[in-house]
Amino acid sequence: MSGVPAPYLRFRQVALVAPALEPVASDLSYILGIEICFRDTAVAKYGLENALWSIGDMFLEIVAPTQAETAAGRYLARSRGHGGYMAIFDCDDPHARGAACAAIGVHTIVDHTHGAYTGVQLHPRDCHAAMIEFNHTAGGDIDHALYAPAGPDWRRHVRNDQTRRIRAIEVETPTPLELAAHWGKIVQRRIEADADGEPALRFTEADIRFVRAPDDSPECIGALALDCVDPDATLARARARGYQPFAGAFHIAGVHVRPVAAR
Repeated sequence: MSGVPAPYLRFRQVALVAPALEPVASDLSYILGIEICFRDTAVAKYGLENALWSIGDMFLEIVAPTQAETAAGRYLARSRGHGGYMAIFDCDDPHARGAACAAIGVHTIVDHTHGAYTGVQLHPRDCHAAMIEFNHTAGGDIDHALYAPAGPDWRRHVRNDQTRRIRAIEVETPTPLELAAHWGKIVQRRIEADADGEPALRFTEADIRFVRAPDDSPECIGALALDCVDPDATLARARARGYQPFAGAFHIAGVHVRPVAAR
């Protein structure tokens, strides 16, 4: 039917949360050699400010509360400062995907359209580990550069001389296989085993890996693996900004960032 987007699902964006946007945003830009592509002033109505970076064709966002009693602030309190905030998917029909989720007991908490953008956010309590969002930008089925959350000219800010792409996110949970199956039902994607044998949801853009959480740790997006030109140099820049690398990663904005050799 003319005007109906062809079916697609892209793993497009990961949102993290920090108590304050600075100095974290400046530190992240310096350490990873990436450039802020957009700041969305519309999030102010939720008591937030944000910054967004393009990493290849995916996006990394940090949100920070600017007032008391925000959802992001409550998440920080619950997570004790560890855990990513959202996994975000660009798709053909957010409403249809939201309805399919409701049928399996995963409820929608936000469903809105603003101009070219439609977004459906699912309740984090039902998703477990993080909030999941489905969104669509008019024309995005034809041209994936059209992605409203990243602003009108994100491609102008793409840098890949140090960090090339997001290779994977790691969801920490006491029950990796069970949570992978649950997320698989939500995003309508089958579970596969990754190179390490961990259950994973695999996308063209990046993998979502499910790994066993440390004892007594809550379920969360716990880590990002990033393809970097020189992982050792990336960790050295993190150390220069006061982040102490451990086991090949550094902790910033609630997650362990693990630079790995670009392939």
